[in-house]
Amino acid sequence: MSMHGGEEARAPAGWGDGLRFAFGTLSVLRVRVERWDRSAAARAMVAAPVVGLVLGALAAGVGALAAWRAGGLLGAVAAVGALAALTRGLHLDGLADVADGLGSGRPAEDALRIMKQSDIGPFGVLTLLLVLLAQIAALAGQFDASLTRGALAVLTSAVAARCALTWGCRRSVPAARPGGLGAMVAGTVPPAAALASSVGAALALAALGISDGWSVLRLPAAVAVGLGCAWLLLRRCVRRFDGITGDVLGALAETAAAGSLLALALLG
Repeated sequence: MSMHGGEEARAPAGWGDGLRFAFGTLSVLRVRVERWDRSAAARAMVAAPVVGLVLGALAAGVGALAAWRAGGLLGAVAAVGALAALTRGLHLDGLADVADGLGSGRPAEDALRIMKQSDIGPFGVLTLLLVLLAQIAALAGQFDASLTRGALAVLTSAVAARCALTWGCRRSVPAARPGGLGAMVAGTVPPAAALASSVGAALALAALGISDGWSVLRLPAAVAVGLGCAWLLLRRCVRRFDGITGDVLGALAETAAAGSLLALALLG
């Protein structure tokens, strides 16, 4: 989305503007967004992992409470459901739409049109089912090990998902079409800022996991694996759609979350 006239003369957005933009667009939390432009979007996408920390903490609390009362499996379902509710299910919707677009085998323009349709096709349904099952199964194992490990796993997956959004919006990644949130945030984040944001998030997770010595290494490693999975999907989407959309960003988030949880499961 281009800016004209007075918008071009506005001062760069501050971090407060970016945080309000981030929470207002990436969560159901009621936040007054005072600036809606690419300057605020850039700040928001760099700060996206902060949203992950907050939403992840809320979902971790819900999951830990359910696991304490009813076992690890129900705790995992509660945590995944809480994260979906806290994001209005937008990331899951994006994952399903991207799966339908990639699975269609159509040219980019037709695939993007399929992704904009309100219904979900067979590729989307299957992908949603498999990804949600993988997330729940991996989380159930962590909650069964201990409530602390389960809660940290939820937090890690939420942070990894938002780190993926930051990398998906770096300056070398174009928008697939004009208009919409994808076009607003695409290409706004300098690579150095994306790296600093992700490293800061990983260090925060390591500090939270310091009571369990192995988690100091496990949690940052899981974030790295999740980002690697998201990068593979991003590369495919940019080649297939000539850029990103809001749906692609949602798919990156869910992919990173699943990748990080699978990494934690494999790391023990």
